[in-house]
Amino acid sequence: MKPTNIQEKLDLFADQWSPKKIGELNGQQILLAKIQGEFVFHQHEHEDELFMVLKGQLRLELRNGTVVVNPGEFYTVPKGVEHKPTAVEETHLLLFEPLSTKHTGDVRADITLDTYEEI
Repeated sequence: MKPTNIQEKLDLFADQWSPKKIGELNGQQILLAKIQGEFVFHQHEHEDELFMVLKGQLRLELRNGTVVVNPGEFYTVPKGVEHKPTAVEETHLLLFEPLSTKHTGDVRADITLDTYEEI
């Protein structure tokens, strides 16, 4: 067994808005994602979702304002809160969410993934 190197995992993919599963912890999945542009407004009715910025800047648009998350910071979107992730420049994220969390929550879009590739 050896530790997981996040940068090595990030170097394995270039596609955006397609999180990659790098581990599990107590019913949570640990994901890496590269994003740029806008996602869709969605919510996760029963799950919180943690976004940690590794590189770039994440803007989480909420119905009542916007949260800006910079490298080294994280923000947890509470269950049931509508949010739309956006990033002007390519942004790298580490995400923690329950295994049951659907990619685009209650919304079905062209970008929706039913399963995450494990790397």
